[in-house]
Amino acid sequence: MVGGAPFARADVQPDKKLAYLIGVTTRPGYNFASADEAFEYGYGICAKVARGVGYAQLMAEVQADFNTSDDYQGSYLISQAANELCPELIWQLRNSAAHYRPPAGTGP
Repeated sequence: MVGGAPFARADVQPDKKLAYLIGVTTRPGYNFASADEAFEYGYGICAKVARGVGYAQLMAEVQADFNTSDDYQGSYLISQAANELCPELIWQLRNSAAHYRPPAGTGP
């Protein structure tokens, strides 16, 4: 589902990985087939942030991948990945999202 350059995965604390997994598998709408698929997707988000992909582009890709226009659903997954799997990239992601405004007419 996610391509591109590999992301150098830092040793993430097991409780952070568990928090990510619980967050993205219990919330409706993502429907990952397995824990491995959920982690692959999350680390893919991290890799994109590390490469400098902007928040608006990340949001568009997540929404396309999950066939939704719900900004909250997209931002939740992006935030979970950054907070739990690659916290060293949080400021880079926040700076990218600083002036993000959802497109008119989107949302739940």
